[in-house]
Amino acid sequence: MATQPKRNIPIALWHSLFQRAQAPKRGMKLGLTASALAVALVALGVTATAVKPPVIQASDHDDGDIDTRSRALSLTDLYAFREIDQNPNAKADDLIFAINTNPRSLARQQYFFSNQAQYDLKLSRVSNNDAIPTGNPNITLRFTFSQPNRNFQQRLSITVIEGNKSRTISQTTAGRGILTTPITSAGSPIVNSVKVNGVTLDIFAGLREDPFFFDVDQFFRVRAGLAGLGPSVGFRTPETAQDFTKDYNVNSIVVRIPRRLLQSGTQATTFDAWTTIAIPNARTGRFEQMEQFGRPGINEALILTQTNLAAYNRAQPTRVTTGAVGRVITEAKGTLKALGNSDARTAALLKALLPDVMRFDTTGASGFANALNSLGAPIRGRKLEDDVIDVALSLLSNGAVTTDNVSYAGTPGNPGQGHQPVLSNFPYLATPN
Repeated sequence: MATQPKRNIPIALWHSLFQRAQAPKRGMKLGLTASALAVALVALGVTATAVKPPVIQASDHDDGDIDTRSRALSLTDLYAFREIDQNPNAKADDLIFAINTNPRSLARQQYFFSNQAQYDLKLSRVSNNDAIPTGNPNITLRFTFSQPNRNFQQRLSITVIEGNKSRTISQTTAGRGILTTPITSAGSPIVNSVKVNGVTLDIFAGLREDPFFFDVDQFFRVRAGLAGLGPSVGFRTPETAQDFTKDYNVNSIVVRIPRRLLQSGTQATTFDAWTTIAIPNARTGRFEQMEQFGRPGINEALILTQTNLAAYNRAQPTRVTTGAVGRVITEAKGTLKALGNSDARTAALLKALLPDVMRFDTTGASGFANALNSLGAPIRGRKLEDDVIDVALSLLSNGAVTTDNVSYAGTPGNPGQGHQPVLSNFPYLATPN
């Protein structure tokens, strides 16, 4: 590996990871030292904050409730895929983006979006799949919400920002308010159609079943054993592995966007996507970014300390390498080196994964493991059932751990895992528990 050209190092790594992620799950193989694998598992980021909330800002699938923020201000996942890859009857030009927030939402309980926050989907046009992300959006879709009414619905406004121009839309094409779907009507999701620059967008907002899957409970046990804090164990078998998101819901914003809206008169077919949450600064009143999400597992994989994770959330995606961002990069380098990566491989991986965006080449089939650019970064977005944790485990442990033995559909006969089937039509995410 070390004798290959620098730019090819990540490619071989990712191809190996994706082949493992797509292969049948056969349990866990250990090949690292206990200390190196412990670092890898800690770096995955699903730390004890899942059960004991921290008292500072951070980003993970589940931050828990903290002093400065409720779960409504916690991003969990971003999905981006061509609709035709989920629904063969869909228009070839339509793209689906799903932003999930509010982790660990309990079954049959109504949860709301924050009426103080700006939920942004940011997209930039990419000249070619190998280009380094700029972190500067060409178009931003900003979603804001009202206080809930007595029917447990919130009014939704969408602001479309392009350069110095912005337009806020608060009514559907039928002249009605844009509304969230209350859990009492979850089986009949409200699809709000709005007109933007002559193009129709469809928007859903409301509770859905959380599509993420991971055996985080056993992860704690594996990590404790490797750190010498308990018995040495591996991940459970498919028949016994437990999915920590099973039976939980999330608040979702799902939007169908014709590609030509993002192209804005260009011929662009690849886009960088990321999502952020901003809230007003109590002193100045100005909105400040406090959460960010691009590729799944990247921030958790590279950043260990909570202070740097908070800085990462406020700054990413960016190409700046100084100040607080520089400290984040330094820590990320240390994590990769601790896992046994050479200087060249560390530099190549950082170049492939930062700035943290989800690259979305719309000319081929969507899927996190479907295609890579020359840097070794995934470029086909992410579908709802993609097993991103298996890819992350393989990446962090350099192939020593290939799976947690949890899948979206689950193992037959194992009641501790398995999600409801995705819907055949928009908004696609399964109905909430």
